[in-house]
Amino acid sequence: MTSTTRYSDQAAARRTLRRELPTTAAVLADERDFAAMRRYRTFPFDDHRSYLRQMETVLRTLAAQGLLTTLSLFDPVAYEQYCADHALDPDRSDSRTRYTAELACTGPTLPYEGEPLTQLLPLLIEEADRRAIWNQASTLLARAGHCEDCGADLGHTAFARATEAVRQLLEALGNGSHHLVCSIPAGDPPLLAVLHTTADATERPRLAETETLIFCTVLAAGIALRTPGGIVARTHTSDTAHTTGSEPITRSTVRGWTLRDGWPSPLTEAEVFTAYCTDADTGEPIAPEHGVDYAPGLTLTPPPDEHRHR
Repeated sequence: MTSTTRYSDQAAARRTLRRELPTTAAVLADERDFAAMRRYRTFPFDDHRSYLRQMETVLRTLAAQGLLTTLSLFDPVAYEQYCADHALDPDRSDSRTRYTAELACTGPTLPYEGEPLTQLLPLLIEEADRRAIWNQASTLLARAGHCEDCGADLGHTAFARATEAVRQLLEALGNGSHHLVCSIPAGDPPLLAVLHTTADATERPRLAETETLIFCTVLAAGIALRTPGGIVARTHTSDTAHTTGSEPITRSTVRGWTLRDGWPSPLTEAEVFTAYCTDADTGEPIAPEHGVDYAPGLTLTPPPDEHRHR
């Protein structure tokens, strides 16, 4: 084997190995975060749109080479704290590199597969918001403490009750496509979690694991704190008795529950209607949505609560 052939084989092996090494990238998603980084002398960009275009060019080049890139959000505030915690100079490119590598292990990420950043960044921001909500709700549960009588972990107990409430709720809603929102006033803004599921007579409801975990954690925080939070469910079903052409008309039914004594208590039809048909800012009435029925919440049976506050 000649030295030229040997060098060629080694170069090919290195290229293959490079494709198996993941790449990480952290993006400054909005103008405010971008402006915060401009105070550093070594930050080489002065226009956010140009920065995003160049970032997308780099990402597309890596994807074209078959390299896996994990994308995350660059948070200037968290970056500054990271540098302080690790005694790093924030005005150095290698400090930004170390922070980005840390994000790939600890922060919300998405794989880059050639999509435009305008399409991917909203999904990444949404994922970051979900992670922040889960972290906040988990912290509240961890602070719930223990039962003075038996020493039980109150956060764990609240999560078990929340899981049972969601199980009963989905079973009671039955067939259809369901969109659930849980809101807990535990800060500004309040904790907010969303759960989507579809169920029919032939199979169990299909649930996304992460969505379900966050929803149950937020509900559990409300149960542990004994807050007056609530749940709203919007169910879409096909009205086979009425059709538009050959397609059945889809109708929506809205139901609601409020947390009372650590358990979802059903709202009346009038309470649901008022909640949906009143402007939250002005208090003025809003016209009902077309094709939407407002119905009372369904009764859910609470399990025994041996740790309720006295």
